[in-house]
Amino acid sequence: MMLGRLVRSRNIPLARSFFSGLSENHRILQETCRKFADEEVRPVAAKNDEHKIFPREILGKLGDLGLMSIHIPQEAGGSGFDSLSYAIAIEEISNACAGTGVIMAVQHLYLAVVSQWGTPKQIDDFVKPFANGRKFACYALSEPGNGSDAGAVATTATVRNDEILLNGTKAWITNAEQGEAAVVFASADRSKKHKGVNCYLVPMPTDGLSRPKFEDKLGIRASSTGQLVFENVALPKENQLGGDGDGFKIAMMALDGGRIGIASQALGIGQAALNLAARYAQERSSFNTKLSKLQAIQFKLADMETKLQSARLMTWYAAYLKDSGVPYGKAASMAKLTASEAANFCAFQAIQILGGMGYVKDMPAERHFRDARITEIYEGTSEIQRIVIANHLLREHAI
Repeated sequence: MMLGRLVRSRNIPLARSFFSGLSENHRILQETCRKFADEEVRPVAAKNDEHKIFPREILGKLGDLGLMSIHIPQEAGGSGFDSLSYAIAIEEISNACAGTGVIMAVQHLYLAVVSQWGTPKQIDDFVKPFANGRKFACYALSEPGNGSDAGAVATTATVRNDEILLNGTKAWITNAEQGEAAVVFASADRSKKHKGVNCYLVPMPTDGLSRPKFEDKLGIRASSTGQLVFENVALPKENQLGGDGDGFKIAMMALDGGRIGIASQALGIGQAALNLAARYAQERSSFNTKLSKLQAIQFKLADMETKLQSARLMTWYAAYLKDSGVPYGKAASMAKLTASEAANFCAFQAIQILGGMGYVKDMPAERHFRDARITEIYEGTSEIQRIVIANHLLREHAI
């Protein structure tokens, strides 16, 4: 694997500190991902978006490079790299195709949960076969009536003899069509609210599980999004992940890590929009003057660059905190908030700079605009991120 050139360590050093910049290993990784994105992903991105084509072959090649399980421990079948490596990889692939980037991000979300909380047998059955980019999995938390509110899970888990029966509906599930396994959050005791939520490993397909609806989305169309409906889906008790009442804690920890992934996806989209706008401004003339010489365009480009660089530093800082083993939930929410808003800003400004060319499918600006929108919604909306950040802040300044 190409990543074999890098030091295989769970904690690749971030130079001497976060503020020293990327280490040599991280720069090699960035160059590797960027080259792959340019050669393999970008040429088919528009076609996959238009026709909703799941990029299975590309994902397999990403698996061969070790990128589909880049920050999963080696003992669980992953590449064993750190969270900053994960952020870099997601950004570079998303720069070429945001749909491919989110498939990677959700696959890592699933693998991270099971590798952290799973028993050795669960890791053998539900992690190692999914680490190479040939099999795909889902993270099934969201529901039609409560979004990602893990404390309000309506899907139920009841015990019958030696089995657990799942009943309910999960919505907005990435990889729903191709998924061969899912981590599913269900309430074993509704009276306990969030303390009654458990987590289960569900193989797919399985009796009683249907996938009745796949969404026709505005953006990230290369990834599938759909519903999972559970009607007396019977699981052996050993398919419970963690202990009774651990589901809420598992979900919250997973979302913190997942927000770094979505922030990185947003950075990739925003950077793609900026790159396109900067090139176009230098090529296009208006009234015998290059657009890049116009102060109004320069201001737009400057604002785009500043917002993106600020969000990237916030995202890498959140990854640095996670790798350092210290609390990073607030930083992850700040990264997701700033990066998603930067992506939407850059995508909007790119269309303004391109004018009419930005509005047609001949140029990828309109795809970046569509792709960027979801980053302010999933893994917690921008409004939710502000609540999370404020709650952290107020606890830090409690009187």
